[in-house]
Amino acid sequence: MEFSQLKRLVESFGKLRVAVVGDIILDKYVFGKVERISPEAPVPILEVEREEYRAGGAANVALNLKAIGVGEVALLGRIGADSEGERLKQILSEKGIASYLIETEEVPTTLKTRLIGRAQQLLRVDRESKKLLEEGESKRIIALLEEFKPNAVILSDYAKGVVNPTLVEGLRKLNIPVFVDPRPKNTLLYKGFTCVTPNLKEFEEMKTLLGIKENNFEGDTQKLKEKLNLQRLVVTLSERGIALVEPSGVKYFPATAKEVYDVTGAGDTVVATLCAGVSAGGDWESACKLANITAGIVVGKLGTAVPTLEEIFSHLKQGL
Repeated sequence: MEFSQLKRLVESFGKLRVAVVGDIILDKYVFGKVERISPEAPVPILEVEREEYRAGGAANVALNLKAIGVGEVALLGRIGADSEGERLKQILSEKGIASYLIETEEVPTTLKTRLIGRAQQLLRVDRESKKLLEEGESKRIIALLEEFKPNAVILSDYAKGVVNPTLVEGLRKLNIPVFVDPRPKNTLLYKGFTCVTPNLKEFEEMKTLLGIKENNFEGDTQKLKEKLNLQRLVVTLSERGIALVEPSGVKYFPATAKEVYDVTGAGDTVVATLCAGVSAGGDWESACKLANITAGIVVGKLGTAVPTLEEIFSHLKQGL
């Protein structure tokens, strides 16, 4: 496809309404310098210089959708009734994302704190609860989805308790396309959805869970796609790009990243771009080409990040 055609596809994202449902995370980055080792234990001492907060998990998928030009984006999930939840709501509001969030005293907002010294991650500290959403909460999310009337839904599963059988059954009844960024433990919940986008490690775990024992990538991807009754399966292959599993076979799209700096959130970018590309009327190959470009952009940035339209168009011009 020529540059002008892919450019027109991206420009058509503005007509879309896409909802993201899933586990919402607040990412905290503590930046500093390391110049000595602690006398108390053989660990580096980080002298803090600044702190930064970013929306992660399902919230980062929503930010990616907005960044690539999707017209209306809604985020549905759970946060705690705490300062971290308030910070997330502020980030979402500033980016123009509609949030339909269940706030609870019982479960804290998931917080991932990364300590960074000289652009290198030293440690990550997680605060989270994996308590499943209650049935009434799941049904509330489905009701809110019906009000929003999206063209498509992205299910962003980080296995923190939002994705559960009640929620999934409600999604199926909506009869709209559902794209899934998966966690292997919930593999069986994804049956019948439009597309699932595991990375290679997740694919191997999902394959094992489904009892697929052969060691042939193309044959195994077809079997997994068939067992889950998916329209498409897209496997991200890190530095090797993306594999699109179609009924006719597997097609490969080489990675476009010039330099891999940080892979955090790259899966969020892939599923967001695939969903937007297909929902806007593009074919699966075009959507995969765009997903490769956007993923290549974000892995060149530190931490949870999003591409910009300017970066996308620049990459399109260079590559086509």
